[in-house]
Amino acid sequence: MKPFTLNRRFRRTYDQLFKKDPATANAFLLLAELVDAGGQVQFGPCPKVEIQQLMAARFNDPRAYQLPGGPKR
Repeated sequence: MKPFTLNRRFRRTYDQLFKKDPATANAFLLLAELVDAGGQVQFGPCPKVEIQQLMAARFNDPRAYQLPGGPKR
């Protein structure tokens, strides 16, 4: 599997989401990191709980800006 690479289009979408709801933007980032080569994310029988656990493990503060370089002003 190829590691997630950040590009300008992703950053722009993330920034727009972050302005509206930071937690949603970070869920978007998490899903982008989990997607496979076919564009699919596989979850178990209870995806809500699994996403919550992954968010807690991945982010110290799920409402903080997570992309390198900080937010554009």
